[in-house]
Amino acid sequence: MTTFRRIRSILAFAFVVAAVAALVLAVVNARSLLDRVAPFDLDQPPNWATGLHLYFFRSDPNTCFAALDGSKIDYVPAPVHPIENGCGYEDAAILRHGGVSYGGDVLMRCGALVPLLLWQRHVVEPAAKQMFGSPVAATANAIDVSGFVLADGTRISIARDWRDAGAKGRFLHAVRDGACRFFGTVLSPDYNALHHDHFHMGASRWGVCK
Repeated sequence: MTTFRRIRSILAFAFVVAAVAALVLAVVNARSLLDRVAPFDLDQPPNWATGLHLYFFRSDPNTCFAALDGSKIDYVPAPVHPIENGCGYEDAAILRHGGVSYGGDVLMRCGALVPLLLWQRHVVEPAAKQMFGSPVAATANAIDVSGFVLADGTRISIARDWRDAGAKGRFLHAVRDGACRFFGTVLSPDYNALHHDHFHMGASRWGVCK
């Protein structure tokens, strides 16, 4: 009986190892297949594969940096700051020029920087042109965004204009909703009073959009 139990334990362990190996192989092959079937292109409108690409970018920084290189993004890798007591970062990039001014260089982990660029290009800029007839010239504070300045000088403030019944309010709600397509966490004034004056956007897996 003891021998039988040992054999059963060995078989169970072997099964778990084989299952884990099969899962890893499936993930690797899935990414390779995705790159062949629907390669990532920052300039192209997001499609059914965008969410899968963003998942792989968060889990594999090398793939993420390759996507930035392929899209000819002007960035440099950021020095690693070891994470201690919840602070620090690794696999980060410094965005030097992304099509609009952020008031200085933007430093973010690559897995968060790509969603920011997608949001900027495919949500914010089209909404600004559609609603105001003017492209965006600047935003503020990396992924804590407090407002927008359009090329024609129009200023849109989340603190002031979130509840505006006109174009400014519609614009802010549209770009908040659009951010939810790319970021795992998007918090706006609708979330709580702490976010009354900014959007907080993060590349987490929480799935919070409010």
